[in-house]
Amino acid sequence: MKIAVLDDYQDCARTLDCFARLAGHEVLVLNETITEPARLAARLAGVQALVLIRERTKVTRELIDLLPELKIVSQTGRAGPHIDMAACNARGIVVVAGTGSPYAPAELTFAMILGAMRGIAHENAALRAGRWQTMLGRTVRGRTLGIFGYGNIGKLVAQFGKAFGMKVLAFGREGSLERARADGIDTVASQRDLFAASDVATVHLRLVPETRGIVGAQDFAAMPKDALFVNTSRAELVAPGALLAGLAAGRPAMAAIDVYESEPTITDPLIAHPNVLAMPHVGYVERDSYELYLGTAFDNIVAFANGAPTGVVNPEVLKA
Repeated sequence: MKIAVLDDYQDCARTLDCFARLAGHEVLVLNETITEPARLAARLAGVQALVLIRERTKVTRELIDLLPELKIVSQTGRAGPHIDMAACNARGIVVVAGTGSPYAPAELTFAMILGAMRGIAHENAALRAGRWQTMLGRTVRGRTLGIFGYGNIGKLVAQFGKAFGMKVLAFGREGSLERARADGIDTVASQRDLFAASDVATVHLRLVPETRGIVGAQDFAAMPKDALFVNTSRAELVAPGALLAGLAAGRPAMAAIDVYESEPTITDPLIAHPNVLAMPHVGYVERDSYELYLGTAFDNIVAFANGAPTGVVNPEVLKA
């Protein structure tokens, strides 16, 4: 099969051990995001299989119509709304998905909490510029960590917080609340209560229609003085403009952000904001995670090529 791996920014797919699983297939690796369907389709002429690294490229009906030989879309991690499932089903294109690990994004989340609270990036830049001790950081011990969405990642972040001596609170849907209570984590009655009580508030929700824009201006306004807001999940969980407005008003006082409304980007105003610790969406971008994510995506393509598909999201197309 002719296989295309999209959006491999670091050109690392070829360096992974799992890449050997595609031996015998023709593999094209693209290192940039191409948003124009016609231009992308021109680069993908003759491609039968797409490997998607998370949601970096949208597989729209327009793109699908421009790829007449496409047979399978292999998603790293879970499939999401960036894939037009109706268009895939209409064309008989199989969509397969894999699994992921919560450890890398959870570790980055807590690293960003520590980095923002202690001003690590700020002091490093100051020292390189010839200045010594320019700010007072703050410890996390004794402060309240609020976790909005107690799933696999949120649970790990809670454990890290407790290990650092933080008081941990959780809020989310009933399943989140039940899991948190079972782990001995205190819960609050409402989203607003969580933000009002949190010295550090971090969001760990899936982006679905119900959660789009779920964090808004009133949540930020309720946060304590000197509070930190952390988002390593999805930018669209925050109402447009709400975080910048909150920072301008001093609540939150700081933010640590790994996700943006349009990616890749170097121009989002949050990146240059003096009170923001910004990272380029690297929560899951780590070698062990890539071996797992891409390894499973490659395995699913090989299984499909061998006539025994695995990880199929739309099994109805196999019956057609």
